[in-house]
Amino acid sequence: MRRRDILRAGGAFGLMGMAGQAGAAGAGFHVPPEEARHDRTFMQWPVNRRVHPDPVFLHMAQQTIADIANAIVAFEPVVMLAAAEDHAGARRKLSDKVALWDIPTEDLWCRDAGPLFALDGRGGLAVSHIQFNGWGRKQVHRRDARIAEQVAQRLGLPLLPAGLRGEAGGVEQDGHGLLLAHESSWVNDNRNSGLSRAEIEARLLRAYGAQRMIWAPGVLGEDITDYHIDSLARFTGPGRVLINLPDDPDMDDPFHRAALDTHDALVAAGLKVEVLPEPHRRRVKSIDFVASYANYYVCNGAVIAAEFGDAETDRIAARALARHYPGREVVTLNVDPLGEMGGGIHCATQQMPAT
Repeated sequence: MRRRDILRAGGAFGLMGMAGQAGAAGAGFHVPPEEARHDRTFMQWPVNRRVHPDPVFLHMAQQTIADIANAIVAFEPVVMLAAAEDHAGARRKLSDKVALWDIPTEDLWCRDAGPLFALDGRGGLAVSHIQFNGWGRKQVHRRDARIAEQVAQRLGLPLLPAGLRGEAGGVEQDGHGLLLAHESSWVNDNRNSGLSRAEIEARLLRAYGAQRMIWAPGVLGEDITDYHIDSLARFTGPGRVLINLPDDPDMDDPFHRAALDTHDALVAAGLKVEVLPEPHRRRVKSIDFVASYANYYVCNGAVIAAEFGDAETDRIAARALARHYPGREVVTLNVDPLGEMGGGIHCATQQMPAT
């Protein structure tokens, strides 16, 4: 089963309501940049057979998640979220250094279903809560819709509701007041019916403690995420962006057209934009495969990134990451099963900032 296939068997069963009232997030809190120091990384263990009906592919997905966790734990603590009955199977693939918490999961996308942490500048930590609803009720999410609040409860942290349905993978932020998003992932009746773009923007700015937002159109209805920004463009610091673009865009491809629109919006906003090429040759040939060098994760002392089997572009991407994140080791992994599901390393991780 592929994540980009929006006509999933199993339907979309989950929580329909949003915790709290619109605009309750904020109160002096802000989400720091990913490159700021972390207390730990959270990840999710994939188990649901309606989401992953092929047992061989499920094993591959689990092993890939374990490989990412085992790489990160060499640099900072990692917590894998999984139901207690799934711990034994997870432990066989995970390093002993990776902690397991009894929080039930269905799928692996912790960037979207996991907790978004915010600081108040005085040592206070909270979960700025954007309610996950299975990417617009496209996938089963009974368990995943409750992960953020359960993590907050276990940590004894306040849950600050943003009054939005959506996913953190659908908004990129520099931690210094600027957000970037595709309208297709937010101004969409499957997430935020009845809210205008201006209302959604105001709530996102409050949820992240930011002041300014750049919108690009994105692509509606062609993949399960409605074109998350974090597989295309990433802030690497104030005023700096890495964006993944094909060398020879196909103007019949809606994703290529939308990517160029996003690039132009970033340049028009006065940002310094560096382009990463897409791999020319890769191990997986499927047209739906997401080969994103931009979907990396920054942890304490390292950048965990994908390699796709193209020696030239793999090297270009690794060198760019080393320039943008000096002093950090660039660790590259084969995460092809995530690309087959339409995601990457960033999609599977969520940082908890150090206080």
